[in-house]
Amino acid sequence: MSKSITRRGFLGHSLGLGAGAFLANPLLAFQPSAGEKTPLIITSHTNETGKRAMEAGWEILTAGGSAVDAVEKAANIIEVDPEDTSVGYGGLPNEHGIVQLDASIMDGKTYNAGAVACLEKIKTPCSVARIVMERTDHILLVGEGALTFARQWGFKEEDLMTDKARKSWLKWKESLSDIDDWGPPDHLKDNQKIAALFSDREEVEHHYGTTNVLAVDTKGDVAGITTTSGLSYKIPGRVGDSPIIGAGLYVDNEVGAAGATGRGEDVMKCCASFYMVMRMKEGRTPQQACEDALKLIVEKYKKVNPEFFPSEKFVAISANGQYGCASMKGRDLPGMSVRNQSGYNIARGSVLMKM
Repeated sequence: MSKSITRRGFLGHSLGLGAGAFLANPLLAFQPSAGEKTPLIITSHTNETGKRAMEAGWEILTAGGSAVDAVEKAANIIEVDPEDTSVGYGGLPNEHGIVQLDASIMDGKTYNAGAVACLEKIKTPCSVARIVMERTDHILLVGEGALTFARQWGFKEEDLMTDKARKSWLKWKESLSDIDDWGPPDHLKDNQKIAALFSDREEVEHHYGTTNVLAVDTKGDVAGITTTSGLSYKIPGRVGDSPIIGAGLYVDNEVGAAGATGRGEDVMKCCASFYMVMRMKEGRTPQQACEDALKLIVEKYKKVNPEFFPSEKFVAISANGQYGCASMKGRDLPGMSVRNQSGYNIARGSVLMKM
């Protein structure tokens, strides 16, 4: 959890610094050299799975494959990783212990998009979203309708709850209240040694986890995917920004693409991904566009609650191969996995409020 900070302290530490408010690396890596701009594929994930995803997508791109194929292949690798509790198989469940997944895909070449929300029992929701995009005249299918659609196309139904996710969910239930029936029995609550066997509440995992995958292929076409298990322990039926075109994902073949992670409610209200792409269309770099979107959110909230700074992280790429990322707050600079002709690297972006 982030530590508290006053509005005055925040202004003095960041916004009060003017145009240089964002704490960042020199960002030289965000300016690809001539002849090394495209193809390009990036993801907001920076772990080993994110690296494997980039290499798989890169293999498709260098063979002349489409950006759509590359982002789907890469996103699938992340979706089926059981150790990742923010996406697909192993994602943290809703408050009833049911994993519900959201995903979207957009193809800049065709200006088409597809999405699913509250999808249960399917490990790779972005692949279902792609069929919605390519084989229907709709964009978004939800809940039981999305599952029925996936069944019709031969997707295998599986239990998405891993032991790791189940343990986190049960810890969360134990930490809900001191007066409910979860956790140690009343007569043992004062016995710290015994109570420790039931719950270690400070380690409960709770997050907004999501992943974005964006790419430009050798023909210059752009595509993107955003996929997530959503807000952990959410109210059943809650839909975040990830399957909403323009919020969690947006692609314009002539400009580039952008994706969002973090608190979806904030992202939806400002149409963050659409906003970032439009800022790039106006001449802003992907890095600047990510920062612009964060500033937009801060400016809106400061009129209502000056102390509130949500946990967004944005990524963006341009059609000519530039890329950038920025986060609202954190101890470290945010990162993104990048694969282009220069090889694989983790590029660091900027953070608005260093904790």
